[in-house]
Amino acid sequence: MKEDLLRKFRNIGIMAHIDAGKTTTTERILYYTGKIHRMGEVHEGSATMDWMQQEKERGITITSAATVCFWKDHRINIIDTPGHVDFTAEVERSLRVLDGAIAVFCGVGGVEPQSETVWRQADKFNVPRIAFVNKMDRNGSDFYNVLDMMKERLSTEPVPINIPDGSGDKFSGIIDLIKMKKVVFDESLLGAKYDYVDIPRDLEKTAEKYRQKLIDSAALFDDLILEKFLNGDEISEDELIKAIRKGVLSGKIVPVLCGSALKNKGIQQLLDAIVYFLPSPLDIPPVQGVNLKGTPIERKPLDSEPFSGLIFKVQSDPHVGRLCYIRVYSGVVKKGDMVLNSVLGKKERILRIMLMHANRRQDVPELTAGEIGAVIGPKVSYTGHTLCSSKSPIILESLKFPEPVISIAIEPKSPADSNNLDTALKRLVDEDPTFKITKDEETGQTIVSGMGELHLEILVDRLQREFGVNAHVGKPQVSYRETVSRKAEGRGVFHKVIAGKSHYAGVKVVVEPDRELSGNLILNELGDGVLPDVFVKSLEKGIKNRLASGYLAGYPVQQVKVSIVDAEYKEEEASEMAYEVAGSYAIENALKNGEPVLLEPIMSLEVVVPEEYLGDVINDLNVRKAHIVEIGKRKELNVVDATVPLRRVFGYATDIRSLTQGRASFTLKFSHYDVCDQEVQKEIMSKSLGYVPEMV
Repeated sequence: MKEDLLRKFRNIGIMAHIDAGKTTTTERILYYTGKIHRMGEVHEGSATMDWMQQEKERGITITSAATVCFWKDHRINIIDTPGHVDFTAEVERSLRVLDGAIAVFCGVGGVEPQSETVWRQADKFNVPRIAFVNKMDRNGSDFYNVLDMMKERLSTEPVPINIPDGSGDKFSGIIDLIKMKKVVFDESLLGAKYDYVDIPRDLEKTAEKYRQKLIDSAALFDDLILEKFLNGDEISEDELIKAIRKGVLSGKIVPVLCGSALKNKGIQQLLDAIVYFLPSPLDIPPVQGVNLKGTPIERKPLDSEPFSGLIFKVQSDPHVGRLCYIRVYSGVVKKGDMVLNSVLGKKERILRIMLMHANRRQDVPELTAGEIGAVIGPKVSYTGHTLCSSKSPIILESLKFPEPVISIAIEPKSPADSNNLDTALKRLVDEDPTFKITKDEETGQTIVSGMGELHLEILVDRLQREFGVNAHVGKPQVSYRETVSRKAEGRGVFHKVIAGKSHYAGVKVVVEPDRELSGNLILNELGDGVLPDVFVKSLEKGIKNRLASGYLAGYPVQQVKVSIVDAEYKEEEASEMAYEVAGSYAIENALKNGEPVLLEPIMSLEVVVPEEYLGDVINDLNVRKAHIVEIGKRKELNVVDATVPLRRVFGYATDIRSLTQGRASFTLKFSHYDVCDQEVQKEIMSKSLGYVPEMV
């Protein structure tokens, strides 16, 4: 693809807190760009991008959906992401492959908890973004309060590009600070047409104030504007847009627009901002990776470069089979090509290539640098894997996902459902990296784990509807972890004669707690020549396997540092199996001596509640053993920030609805693991083991 065409590409995501109006905004974008000819509504279950049955019924976005549209000769690839915290991984993998983003904020709620989460995710991937303050037609909306919240909570520099004329019922349009005109929308034509009129006199001072702030921000990135400003010369629209774009690409400023997606106001100006300010693939640095030897290399977004692309999503489509969503970073991939999965070292055939519009597909012969599409053919490639030219291999940075914190047991209702259940679960795991399956070796039950109650509820619903699996589902269970309380050592010896050959291995390890670790760290502190590398690897394997199954109640061990400090080596009796078993024995003894304890997931909880129900909510949280961090104000509402054990908030949605007559809302997300109190530990181990070990 020629560079001048690539400069007109915009790969963007739309992200926000749940119910900020993301999908409605996307629906309007598709309507005004001519992609659809009738607006769908989330509350009616007719939104284009919410195509799953579960999304239509619940009025929320569950899975990220991709589409392509055109505005002012620019091609815009859009990914609409979920807003619910249980589906944060969908946002994570979308932002990984996008060049820019639109953050949608509710004009009433402002910067809400999940708004902060997705903003931090965009920071992590250095994604330039613009903001859209939606729902200016709602009573209680306050554009300027949202700007203050952005500064305070997101530590960013919001720069208004337009400001509202009124709010709530009096919201009548927007003031364009670049043109210094008011934009009035023709409501009889669903806002498709609009006119520029003079700014109302009562808003002239406010508009001039924010216009001045806009110029001040732009001047930081363009000396010409600074010079013109100091000389009192007129600054053209193009000059202002060019300077703001520089600021956005540098990540230093965030242009802020406003409107009402539901009332069809402000969307065309948002589209202009996408084209004017967000980057093309040529505006971002070349993608970084390593070759098969681990040497850093990069790829430029050019068709002439060797092909490289990252799979960021896998989806099971009932009509075409396994779809792999891919961002092409360099080169060209064509239908029929044989490409290399550089992570696995295996070749994959590309049978079909498609552009996606939610769940509808358009076959195309190829994808070029900068494009996002879907391919059919790869059989062993998964989310986070790199596909590339076998002649010039590259491994791009993969994706990391949070560990699940909640589990349920699931069993087929009949033997006939057993195979169907296994097949369906494998396909769901294929799609969702935060969905895990394990087997309880004692009971034989299948345990599925996810990011929250809603996450598992949706997956179980899909099992029944999409795959026709009849299954018994148990109550949600917490995914506990284990760790040690103090530094301790353990010794392991394996000595056995097997098939006439003596196998011997001896090892000593030291284990100590390290709360800075998210997982575990294994260090080899043996001197040179004490033990051949092949046996050190066997030792480490045995240690890892034992840590995975825990000591107290079968939960994985985490936040421990293990040092291999001594080993016995008898050349004629040494074997990999012996050292693996000895390593397992040694770490088991060390865990026993280290005063093991159980860790439970602690959740961050924010409750937004009217004054009259605040006392009831606080009392309820105290009963749940929550720690109240802060009680603040958001307009006339109270905001309660707390941390609470996950086991205490199962069914909280129903309870708080009953407690506040449906007038409170809350957001729950994983915070950290912490040590359970003694009584809880005894209760958990009694259920898991049927008895309580002596050390508790």
